[in-house]
Amino acid sequence: MSQDKPETEVQQSAEDQPSAVQASSREEAERDAEFARRAHRMVGEVIEEVVEEKEVDGKKERHRGIYLLPNLFTTGALFSGFYAVVAGMNGDFSAAAIAIFVAMILDGLDGRVARMTGTESAFGEQYDSLADMVSFGVAPALVAFSWMLQDLGQFGWIAAFVYVAGAALRLARFNVQVGVADKKWFTGLPSPSAAAIVAALVWVLHDLDIEMLASQVLVALVIAAVGLLMVSNVRYYSFKDIDLKNRVPFMVLLAIVLVLAIIAIDPATMLLLLFVGYGASGPVRALFRRQSLAEKMARKEKE
Repeated sequence: MSQDKPETEVQQSAEDQPSAVQASSREEAERDAEFARRAHRMVGEVIEEVVEEKEVDGKKERHRGIYLLPNLFTTGALFSGFYAVVAGMNGDFSAAAIAIFVAMILDGLDGRVARMTGTESAFGEQYDSLADMVSFGVAPALVAFSWMLQDLGQFGWIAAFVYVAGAALRLARFNVQVGVADKKWFTGLPSPSAAAIVAALVWVLHDLDIEMLASQVLVALVIAAVGLLMVSNVRYYSFKDIDLKNRVPFMVLLAIVLVLAIIAIDPATMLLLLFVGYGASGPVRALFRRQSLAEKMARKEKE
């Protein structure tokens, strides 16, 4: 009997050890949960959670938080625009121009990803607009100013400001007309295309030692004119009526491959020609349309 007692005590102590470990684990889990709740409350006091109201079947529903995937693309576009500013200030104008084109690609993807995944939101629309202002408004103007416009003094920064103001007004007008405007056409030169013209211009000419005042003034006038085109009533084809989900002729894919191959020969020059052509397409189309209307009116008067 005296030998069995110690064995019983050893068994009881061995059985008590798991329960003690479990109790300690529960206490640690409760402490961690309490710490997480306190941290969440502290963060909530500093950073307010995003709450959106959406009307569904006549009832308002409140949604907390944001969609991550499309806003990641928007954040990438914003980062690229900011990097372009930093690169331009450091004199690396090739990297600055490429960063603006990267922002264009990411900006084109965020909206499409949101529509394809059903993650569209009012927050995403506003965030995208602000990112566009940085990437396609402020960044191209500051890169161009760091490159050449600063040499023109007051005239140079005024030209840069005209571009920035044009981008801001263009984005504001687009936001208020998004529900009523014809999706097939843009009113005014789109800000990404305007930024592409300025970025490609810097990319092509930054290696050239342009010291002639006339050439510098001409570049400044081009940048200011691009800013004015953004707030004009000139219509530009939006390409939004192209359905990427349906079948297309084989020649369409072949044409895309040829365009990419041509751009690869000299990306800077080819992109400049491409977007300058798109920028000129609006005024040229408007002139031809006005001329055709004048001819129609003349024919009616003769009749």
